[in-house]
Amino acid sequence: MTAFPWIEGAAGDVFADGKRLEAVAYGPPPDHQAPTIVMLHEGLGCLALWRDFPQKLAAATGHGVFAYSRAGYGRSDPVDLPRPLDYMSREARFSLPALLAAIGLKRGILLGHSDGASIAAIHAGEHADERIKGLVLMAPHLFTEEMGLTSIAEAGHAYETGDLRARLAKYHAHVDVAFHGWNDAWLDPGFKAWNIEDAVGRWRAPALVIQGADDQYGTLRQVRAIEARSPAPVTSLILEACRHSPQVDQPRATLDAVVRFCAEVARA
Repeated sequence: MTAFPWIEGAAGDVFADGKRLEAVAYGPPPDHQAPTIVMLHEGLGCLALWRDFPQKLAAATGHGVFAYSRAGYGRSDPVDLPRPLDYMSREARFSLPALLAAIGLKRGILLGHSDGASIAAIHAGEHADERIKGLVLMAPHLFTEEMGLTSIAEAGHAYETGDLRARLAKYHAHVDVAFHGWNDAWLDPGFKAWNIEDAVGRWRAPALVIQGADDQYGTLRQVRAIEARSPAPVTSLILEACRHSPQVDQPRATLDAVVRFCAEVARA
């Protein structure tokens, strides 16, 4: 395995589960003191679409921050389509552990958005990984909801008939792989049965859950299910005037909440 060259702000590659993944790091490299924040993007996201959030997070917390594009996204290697319907579980069980080993993680906080939050939730419940000291989950999904599936279908229409494909192509080298890997899986009839609530029941680390009150892909049922299932402490933040991306719609409130949570984890 080739270790990731942790150089402040320099783009590089990390190899995990047979794939080359684009990545960047900010702040100090992993050590046994302050936790390293590992960022997992949403279902149509990538490294570039985090914009300046990783830098701001590193500056505000003083922690190392590692962000990357999963296989199939950004400038990372593509994946084969169709994606298996358990693609998030596969990421959590195989790709993410390989990535954490490649960056030499010692103590970590997984920060995930949407699909990335679901992957973090699965990993925390299915791996006895003592390195993971906390979870930050923004707009997480534990199960499908009809309103969310309707929004995903609308995204499919916008991709085929509008300018969504052109906009996404600015960020994804394999744009059809990125879009259809997400859209087709979620809209498969078999995906309606997808549910990862059991993983939450095995969490060992505290979590901060951030949800927009106007999220077009999920309701507060997701948050309440986490609160009901987790044996570890959960802090929930519901943001008004906020849709699916708290870091975009409410950047100050989101950053402040994450900074407070990370400070609590570091003190524990």
